[in-house]
Amino acid sequence: MGGPGPGRFKWFDLKPCVEDCLSIDVRRWKKEGMLEPGQDATWSWYQNGRKVNAMSVRALHRSALELSYVVRSSGTGYREEDVCYTVVLAWTPCNFGGERPWFLCSGLACRRRVAKLYLRDLYFLCRHCHDLTYARRQQRDALEIAARKSRSIRRKLGGSLRVDEPFPPRPKRMHRRTYLRHFEEYERAQEEYNRVYCNRLERLQTLVGIFGEDP
Repeated sequence: MGGPGPGRFKWFDLKPCVEDCLSIDVRRWKKEGMLEPGQDATWSWYQNGRKVNAMSVRALHRSALELSYVVRSSGTGYREEDVCYTVVLAWTPCNFGGERPWFLCSGLACRRRVAKLYLRDLYFLCRHCHDLTYARRQQRDALEIAARKSRSIRRKLGGSLRVDEPFPPRPKRMHRRTYLRHFEEYERAQEEYNRVYCNRLERLQTLVGIFGEDP
């Protein structure tokens, strides 16, 4: 029944999540010896035991890596595109000796020092440049908001809090218009809950759909 009106139950669009992106971790690469100057390596990603993509990593020198990979970008209609560029490294001393590596994000006017970079469209950039959030927190918050709204409406009408039971009947002395307004808000809450839940399921299939078969 109808859509949300101004000043009413306001929903927010979910941001893309770090869990939905391929990522690279400079700490892991250091452990694997991939940061040693002159090293050539291949890094692969797997989902459900199947390789979804791979990249070539060349350590040009102590402060720079060359990344080469093939990706299907939405900007090119998901056609395969070869990407090759350099990522700068920074090193900071550890408290008890040794040094810790960082990626310097190559996003426009960014240069943040981060441990992980994430792939969206063509390039690996930091979470801030890609405007990413964390799926668990975001999805949990969105689902909780929708569920809380549904329970609140049922409680106002004196019905059961279980959403799998019929919607409560109109209480005595409640105006019909007020009852219909509660019913509309309840429907929107349930639609939003289902949308968020389905959105998460679809995102779990996104990587395989974008990157296709084994390279």
